[in-house]
Amino acid sequence: MSLNSHLEELRKKHEALSNAIEAAQRQPAQDEIEIAQMKKRKLQLKEEITRLGGA
Repeated sequence: MSLNSHLEELRKKHEALSNAIEAAQRQPAQDEIEIAQMKKRKLQLKEEITRLGGA
């Protein structure tokens, strides 16, 4: 997998997580621990994208 395709895949995952977090936060009685885990994963993806030079 080329670097560009890897970065694109990471960006897609980051965007999907962002959308999932927003949707979860709009739902009543949503599990805050699950949201926190999604936010942590989103941050990890962002850090990897930045580390690979795709920011």
